[in-house]
Amino acid sequence: MRVFNCDACGHPVFFDSVQCVHCGATLAFIPELLRVAALRPAAAPTPAPASGTLWSLLTDRAAGAPRYKLCSHRGPVGQCNFALSADDAHALCASCRQTRWLPDLSAPANALHWTRIEAAKRQLFYTLSKLGLGPDAGHAEPRFELLADLPGQEPVMTGHANGTITLNVAEADDAERARRRLALHEPYRTLIGHLRHESGHFFWDQLVQSTGRIDEFRSLFGDERQDYGQALQHYYGRDPLDTGWRSQFISAYATAHPWEDWAETWAHYLHMVDLLETAASYGTHLGLPTATGLAPVQRVHDPFEPGAARNFQAMVDQWVPLTLLANSLNRSLGHGDAYPFATSAGALRKLQFVHDAVQDRR
Repeated sequence: MRVFNCDACGHPVFFDSVQCVHCGATLAFIPELLRVAALRPAAAPTPAPASGTLWSLLTDRAAGAPRYKLCSHRGPVGQCNFALSADDAHALCASCRQTRWLPDLSAPANALHWTRIEAAKRQLFYTLSKLGLGPDAGHAEPRFELLADLPGQEPVMTGHANGTITLNVAEADDAERARRRLALHEPYRTLIGHLRHESGHFFWDQLVQSTGRIDEFRSLFGDERQDYGQALQHYYGRDPLDTGWRSQFISAYATAHPWEDWAETWAHYLHMVDLLETAASYGTHLGLPTATGLAPVQRVHDPFEPGAARNFQAMVDQWVPLTLLANSLNRSLGHGDAYPFATSAGALRKLQFVHDAVQDRR
């Protein structure tokens, strides 16, 4: 996720910023521009729109400049900072309206969990759009159901089915998510990780099944036609301390079924491009320490620069030392590794497959 700059004063601002802390300018993320922009109130037509104040880009003073309205989930509840065209018939932004079902928001915990999930969803929306997989590029988009467990009913299972991603809002509770991570012997469990994983199931249909890549997929990931339920039952009955998977898979859960292998690999690919973009926006230069000194220092390249993302090996060459740096910084602050995975040659071949599928679609 890149860092942006305020159009009014040049101060760094972030993807989820609603106001510049330096100059007070009103900020919003403009999906069609894929950037956070400073806004100024725009002249409203007569009669005034029901949506309230209209806005224009601070940097666009031309007559007839595009006007925007703020997502109706902006504010203390929802905290969305996306904007949408003033002519859009919707009151919700492109990300918020992907959510088709919400938990009971009169429960304070549900409202807090929903806010956190929507923030992670907006991050996913950004990355998919940067990869050319957003709705503005004409692609089908996932739908989301954010549900809470109810007394006397079966627990809500996080998963994907028929284009809809269901997420148990308990995953937004830090303590509950940590409990589940430990119970399942997982090294990593985050909201953005969940959403990236489940979006992988959604895009499997578009990038693999319907593109003639199925034979290549099966040669790398296995035959997805094997019984899914039995495969999961076998996975959860395994020895959780077994590490024999490491040479061919990105995670232990990737061994459960070829679909899960794809989704886990997909999630890690999104981790890769997002972290590389963040590092590049800070002008990061990396050189691995060696016994004789520092290896040659190289600038981290934005994977979304024209032509840059075509070279997957160059991305990997920067990704590995960048994850070592991120883990070392975390350890310096007394935290666990930010990226607790070792990417084997077998996992890299699968990441290359994901990369090629995305680039061919772009």
